[in-house]
Amino acid sequence: MTNNDLTKNRFLAGPILPPLLQFAFPLMLSQLLQAFYGGVDLMVVGQYSSTASVSAVATGSQIMQALTVLITGLTMGVTVLVGKAVGAGDPDAAGRVVAGQLRLFALLAAALTAGMLAFAPAIVQWMNVPAEAVPETLRYVRICSGGILFIAAYNGISGVFRGLGNSRSPFLFVLIACLVNVALDLVLVGGFGMNASGAALATVIAQASSVLFSLGYMRRHPLPFSVRGRRRDVPRAVGRILRLGTPIALQDFLTTISFLIITSIVNSLGLVASAGVGISEKLYVFLSIVPMSFMSALSTFVAQNMGAGQPLRARKALFAAQKVSLCFGAVIFTLTFWGGGLLAALFSRDAAVIEAAALYMRGSAAEHLLNAFIYCMLGYFNGRERTTFVMAQGLFTAFLVRIPLSYLLSRLPGAGMLTISMAIPATALVSLVLCTGYLLLLRRRDGAAGAAD
Repeated sequence: MTNNDLTKNRFLAGPILPPLLQFAFPLMLSQLLQAFYGGVDLMVVGQYSSTASVSAVATGSQIMQALTVLITGLTMGVTVLVGKAVGAGDPDAAGRVVAGQLRLFALLAAALTAGMLAFAPAIVQWMNVPAEAVPETLRYVRICSGGILFIAAYNGISGVFRGLGNSRSPFLFVLIACLVNVALDLVLVGGFGMNASGAALATVIAQASSVLFSLGYMRRHPLPFSVRGRRRDVPRAVGRILRLGTPIALQDFLTTISFLIITSIVNSLGLVASAGVGISEKLYVFLSIVPMSFMSALSTFVAQNMGAGQPLRARKALFAAQKVSLCFGAVIFTLTFWGGGLLAALFSRDAAVIEAAALYMRGSAAEHLLNAFIYCMLGYFNGRERTTFVMAQGLFTAFLVRIPLSYLLSRLPGAGMLTISMAIPATALVSLVLCTGYLLLLRRRDGAAGAAD
């Protein structure tokens, strides 16, 4: 494949919104399936098991999510580097990145698996899991930890395809995982009554099935470059992935930790509150699919255009994505403010749990309007390799705004789910101010650089 073949795509010329939407739509479907993939565990457990089991799956899945975002953060570094190589017409550079990714992700998966198996009891204790749910939470976390290798493999393969501008293949991979997971949840949880353990086992088997399918798919549809990097090139590639991906991974990981801390605060209010906030967090993934998908899409679109020397086109893509995202954000705001109880009823039959989740979603509903702008800007910054800022603003808002404010609100007399949830949109507002300020700074620097040229 020639360099011209590699760079010949609609990202680099012509109208902006149509190719961006065409790329983002399969990402949205993938996000929807991933959300359903994670939410179906809680949904099936909520219909066939006790509130303690719901709490176990809700808390345990949040713990596993903290590990997953470490991997997906590093994957974003791979996506950006591959996208930039595509935009520059350099297939050899793309191959070196993927060769480095293979070594890095294998080591990371081994370390995370060993760490989780060893420290799962301490983590569950730190989470203030209600006593009734501790045994099931521990089993859920340990079983899911056995699938970390598959999480790394799936995200690594999908990240490479997204860097190439191919979002359809990752959608196919997650579709396989979702179908297997749903079937096994119904069998293991609904049929055999395995509760949280059955949901965890279904998750691991589904992840393995997806990876095996994706490897077979790649044999029939080879990558447009060789992955055989020279030995001395691999450490350099690993270094570039870490330089770009570590800030994103660290930011996502510590942000997730901040939500775990908030969950720990809410868990101290009892089993019903624990289950309610767990359901709310699961629903958040479903409801944030559009801005999260544009974040991923913009990372690739912007990276390719920056590689091709087209910063103005990259910035226009940001504004186009924000307009579409805001329209969806307005719909989700209305839905969560007025219809949170109907959404929560999909995951539980307990009226008290449904009410707790509805109150939490009502208090945090405004976040969906603000995220329409924030996620798109983060994707733009990632595509421009400004991942250090992405990390800095994420850590600032998580640990200096969200956690302290959540704790203070929880200590107010008569504080409940509605009161505590108000910390979420307040944090998003601070993030929006920081991102807007940095975007204006970049624009000023771009103007100065253009004038100098």
